[in-house]
Amino acid sequence: KLQSDALREAISTIVAQSKEKQRKFTETIELQIGLKNYDPQKDKRFSGSVKLPHIPRPKMKICMLGDAQHVEEAEKIGLDYMDVEALKKLNKNKKLVKKLAKKYHAFLASESVIKQIPRLLGPGLNKAGKCCIRASESLESKVNETKAMVKFQLKKVLCMGVAVGNVAMEEKQIFQ
Repeated sequence: KLQSDALREAISTIVAQSKEKQRKFTETIELQIGLKNYDPQKDKRFSGSVKLPHIPRPKMKICMLGDAQHVEEAEKIGLDYMDVEALKKLNKNKKLVKKLAKKYHAFLASESVIKQIPRLLGPGLNKAGKCCIRASESLESKVNETKAMVKFQLKKVLCMGVAVGNVAMEEKQIFQ
């Protein structure tokens, strides 16, 4: 159980300490959750994602893998993009695919391209855990939704950490 008073206190302490010792970047606030009475060997491991009311990482890098229409839309809102031709140039080169996966936090893909990605790139993006999110409705809203999404996954360790905000946000926003 998580007590809201303890959480509020922790948030205000974090914000106060970050103001004392200024850094040259916006610090991200992460929530660490430890599970008790849970055996990852016997019990099922799980993963999922939660949409937060505010964007915890505003500088999150997203790349659009799309057809001509989506590429044009991505260009308008200043989003990085790659079309099918650019993906073909990677030619399943593992090093280049890995480099691409490291460069971005998430990928959006148009319906027509999403089926071709495994053929064009191989398993690289899946292994990195950054496989594509379908971009069907307006691209800008999808980008903001992706930025507000937080993924969590329970592996062998009984501790999960997720980014919930940054020190530039108000305490109330972080608490939500």
